[in-house]
Amino acid sequence: MILTNRSIDIEKVNRIAEVLKTIGHPVRLQVLELLEQEEPLCVSEIQQRISITTEQSMLSHHLIKMKDRGILSCEKRGMNVYYRLSDRHILHIFDCMDSCKLF
Repeated sequence: MILTNRSIDIEKVNRIAEVLKTIGHPVRLQVLELLEQEEPLCVSEIQQRISITTEQSMLSHHLIKMKDRGILSCEKRGMNVYYRLSDRHILHIFDCMDSCKLF
């Protein structure tokens, strides 16, 4: 809960806003949904499986941004970098969006 003793936990609110800004892009949301089903995946595997056409360099940018914000983790295997979710709880956001009448 964001409220603590009727005062707003500013640090938590800022962190939530940062995560929402970071994942708030169609490519990034599709990456999260894909990694929910199968992980780890490298950039080329992700690129082949998402429905939005995006160049590999742009997809790498999206992945690095989510990694830098702690949403994804990665490991290097040879020439490839494999990505996975850092915390699967972030996927609950899809349940919230599915039940929200705004969408």
